[in-house]
Amino acid sequence: MVVASGLILLLSLYFFGRTKPNASTSPTEQAAHTDEQLDSRSILETAKGRLSPERQAWLTSKENSITRGDVAGQKMKLYDELATFWKDSAHVFEPFLYYLGEKSKLENSEKSLTFAAHLYLKQLKGVDQHALQVWMANQAADLFKQALILNPNNDSSKVGLGSSYIFGATGASSPMEGIQKLLEVVGRDSSNMYAQFMLGYGGMMTGQFDKAIERLSLVVQTEPDNTEAIFLLAEAYERHGENAKAAQWYEAGKKFVRNPEALKEIDERIEVLKH
Repeated sequence: MVVASGLILLLSLYFFGRTKPNASTSPTEQAAHTDEQLDSRSILETAKGRLSPERQAWLTSKENSITRGDVAGQKMKLYDELATFWKDSAHVFEPFLYYLGEKSKLENSEKSLTFAAHLYLKQLKGVDQHALQVWMANQAADLFKQALILNPNNDSSKVGLGSSYIFGATGASSPMEGIQKLLEVVGRDSSNMYAQFMLGYGGMMTGQFDKAIERLSLVVQTEPDNTEAIFLLAEAYERHGENAKAAQWYEAGKKFVRNPEALKEIDERIEVLKH
């Protein structure tokens, strides 16, 4: 199980991970090893502490630049500048996501809120530190909740909120509550492959591998190029003890992989499953 999970994490980072990875471990990931209650302030301070003195001074100046007048407008402009800095100059993704999300909350448009929320969900699947993953899930949940106030009938936002609960966002008694929200959506629209996929993901996280296989099989039949679903289905079969089918789906996913390291890991996994 540990080896399989490691492979899925590698592939998740390859296909769906940070757009601009750091040369070393993310500062927030380092903090997550010791702090089980990460918050936005600690994440920002830790990231800022790793910058050069000149960049720290520039950030401090920017952070203190809000004056009287159109405070909301100034904050939106500031958050946009800070998001751009962390993404394009510092190459640290968590502060970029944070400021993108804060700007979206001030804009209060469904499009910007859901974009930032879904980006959190996409990135957290490539995170292996629980505390950091929970922080990202909480951020996503807040954005989805605000988007649902604007459009209560948006199934994509409902699935996103349920998925946030699956990944540990506060406000739900357990991951199963998040799964129930997803089931409500597919109960109305079984063709919603985003919901079906997240139900499969939820099945993996709760150890219901047979249900995960059922959901993920439907997704890959409908979306044969859904690489994430293919590799997750391979892992589901492996954890369910169906090694031959697991090897088959790992093999099927290889055509989407160009990274030599990832291909080597897949081939090694397939060999283990065949013996």
